This record gives sequence, structure tokens and C-alpha cells, in this order.
Amino acid sequence: MLTVTEWEKLNPTPLASGVVEIFARENPVLAAMPFQNIAGNSYRYNVEQTLPGVAFRDIGEGYTESTGVINPATEALRILGGDSDFDTAQIAMGTGDNDSRAVHDAMKAKALALTWLDTFFHGDNTANPKEFDGLANRLTGNQVIYAGANGAQLTMDMLDDLVDAVNGEPSVLLCSKPIRRAITKLARNSSNLSWTVDQFGRQVAVYAGVPIGIIEEGADGNPILAFDETRGTSDITGSIYAVRFGADMLSGIQTAPVSVRDLGEIDAKPALRTRIEWFSGVVLKHPRCAARLAGILAPA
Repeated sequence: MLTVTEWEKLNPTPLASGVVEIFARENPVLAAMPFQNIAGNSYRYNVEQTLPGVAFRDIGEGYTESTGVINPATEALRILGGDSDFDTAQIAMGTGDNDSRAVHDAMKAKALALTWLDTFFHGDNTANPKEFDGLANRLTGNQVIYAGANGAQLTMDMLDDLVDAVNGEPSVLLCSKPIRRAITKLARNSSNLSWTVDQFGRQVAVYAGVPIGIIEEGADGNPILAFDETRGTSDITGSIYAVRFGADMLSGIQTAPVSVRDLGEIDAKPALRTRIEWFSGVVLKHPRCAARLAGILAPA
């Protein structure tokens, strides 16, 4: 399994390489989540529910047979993409060039990356059968921790509970900038806070050894992880997500890395068309590969 950036290093094309870099810059999930190429339009896998029993025995004594519980699941691929047209007149009249076209293509790629990211959290396959379910709809039971009956300010104890709710150590904590500021303020004078630098040279906060990925605005210009969730009597709370990426944890599926095709001049109008398209999905193979801390009030 490879991330989208690693896939592109093995199969580089000028158009796709630029798009993949945009994906990684704009989307901390796609920058770190590994993807598996699959055949067909869906992926069938097993989710481990209960391990089988084992026991010590005396000489001559037998074992009590037991079998683990595995829940089969199926994840369908979803199609996300768009066309970007650039009028040939802009090139002929000197009002544009291929660099300008690349800017438009980059905007389309950014919109795709942000739309996918929004769906990763808020996707609702029941409301829109064309998209996959996001973490807000997938995580239930003990994988959702509430800050309070009617919401509450963030504390380090809550953060520690969130980190511990994930099997092993989370790969990243995903939150908005206001919540990231609340985390760094809480942990500023403790050994839990440190800093590192990502692949693009940007400074990244690290809480208890777990990097914090910032989720900003979506393609519509609105915050993806906003303080617009209802908890009890409060409708202005937000969430932090902890996820662990891996082949047996949380990962992605795809037919192939994102497809970026220059279709040339189209018949319908005098314009050069670039098509960006991706057939992908999200797989949660372990019941504790992700967790959500909900009900966080906006920092005072």
C-alpha cells in the first residue's frame, strides 16, 4: 500500500504529478493515508470483532475449541471528478497561455481534493448514494467520546482519552485551527507538546507524539470541521478525530491513482479540456482504527 504521493513517484506524468502535489498540500488525510489498487467496483474485507480463546493446559488435558468472530464488509468505489476548459481564444489573442491553463487545472484539482476531504468526515451515502460514508457516520459506540452533556471546553484529559481510544498510536489528530490553538495552549508548558516539519517545510504541532493535521475550508469556502454540531442544548460544538492509517487499520481503495487527462480541443466548443477523475473509497478494517471527540465548545 502506498500514499497518493508515493504512487505518483512510481508512475510520474507531468499533469498527474502536479495534481498529486496539490492533493497532498490541501489534504492532510490524502498526504498520509495509504491506498490499495483493486479490480472491479467494490472491495470485500473482514473486520475483526472477537478473538478466539486460548488457555494453558496440563499434560493429557484437551483444549476447549473456540472461534473468533469476523464481520464481513464491502466498500464500493465512488467516482469523483470534473472537467476544466480553457478557451483557445485566450491563447490566440495573447490573453492567456498554458501557464494560465495550468492555474485553472490546479483550481479544479484543489476543489476535488477538498471535496474528497469534506466527504471523508461528513459523507452520507444514505442522503447521497454517489458518495461514501464519512467518519461522522461510521464511528459509533466507544469510538465517539463526548466532551460533556451540553458540550464543554477542551481539556488534556479529553485529548488523552481520544488518543487512547485508537488501537496502538494514532497516525494523526485532525481538527480545525481554533481547536489546534486550544491544544497548543493547553499543552504549551507540558512535555506533551512538540513541533516537527512536514514534507512541504511547514511547521506541524505534535501532541503526545501524534502530529496534528489542520482541516481548513472546503471547496465551498466554509470550514469543514466547524463549530456547528449539536450536543445537548448546544448547537455550536465541534470535533477532533484521531485516526490510525495502515493496511489493517484505516486505508483507501482505488482502481488506480488519480487520472489527469489532457483531452485536447473538444468538439462542443473551442476550448482545451482537462479531465480529472478518481475512483476511490475508504476502508475501516479495525473497529478501533479511528475515534472522535465530539461536543467541544469553541475556545473562549
